[in-house]
Amino acid sequence: MLIAPTPTVSAEPCPDVEVVFARGTDEAPGLGEVGENFVDSVRAHVGAKSVGVYPVSYPASMDFPRAVDGIADAGAHVEQMATSCPKTLMVLGGYSQGAAVMGFVTANRVPDGTSLGQSLQPMPAEVANHVAAVALFGKPSTQFMNFINQPPVTVGPLYAAKTIELCAPNDPICSGSGDFAAHRQYQQIGMIDQAADFSANRIAEATPPTPAPTPGPSHSPTPAPVRSTAPSASPSPTPAPVASHRPGPPPGPAA
Repeated sequence: MLIAPTPTVSAEPCPDVEVVFARGTDEAPGLGEVGENFVDSVRAHVGAKSVGVYPVSYPASMDFPRAVDGIADAGAHVEQMATSCPKTLMVLGGYSQGAAVMGFVTANRVPDGTSLGQSLQPMPAEVANHVAAVALFGKPSTQFMNFINQPPVTVGPLYAAKTIELCAPNDPICSGSGDFAAHRQYQQIGMIDQAADFSANRIAEATPPTPAPTPGPSHSPTPAPVRSTAPSASPSPTPAPVASHRPGPPPGPAA
């Protein structure tokens, strides 16, 4: 979901892939630890493809309703990229509060009873064609969202099949109970690489194959004239002139 953006045209070349990532609560501006590790892993998984990065700009504070700033910023950037770099495949990602931000970005409608801003509207449906994958780490559970008086995070139907949601065992933010230390274990337990592998596979599936070069026009050599091996017909001989016999005088009377 997003407010109407003012598109900006980047002077940089369009990358093959761009990761748009929203950091977690209280992390310093930028990608955050999970986001940085995720980008590194995506780069390792996609080989020679160029990978751009966009860190979502928002407070990521304990004042959760301010997450609306991140929803608007991420959505506006995704729309702008779809317009200015239509061949770039995007990977949307988020951790903790950032996972909620990115989940709302994909939503197909404004949730009922939300304080996240009724001015936000879903992205145009065609934008989904430019998003290869969505990776959400420690997305706040419905129980957690109810606790902070916010609507549950539901990934939109156009993005559901291309989304991977990862919740570390005993992570209280996404599982509803456990130890807060588990909320910081995504790198150690391999879930970041798991999400990068999923994203790379989705990128490969979405990348059209390189077309084979079109063959040039065929130049067939001009065939040599064909000589006939049949014997030539001999010219018909000119017939000799036929002598003309004029009748003589009638014979005289017999003696």
